Amino acid sequence: MAWLTICAPRGTTPTATSTCLCGRDRSAVGHRKVHALIADHETHRDECPLRTTQERRNAA
Repeated sequence: MAWLTICAPRGTTPTATSTCLCGRDRSAVGHRKVHALIADHETHRDECPLRTTQERRNAA
């Protein structure tokens, strides 16, 4: 459901993109912003409305 793509070739500025089937589409450029996006992506995976709805259905 959610994808995190990181590109960090040696000697260049890292970039990252976080996308999800729920419509989320965020990107970051630079070490600090990429690290922040990684943390935000992990949080989104726990809070995504598509994922939480599916888990609730499975629990019922």
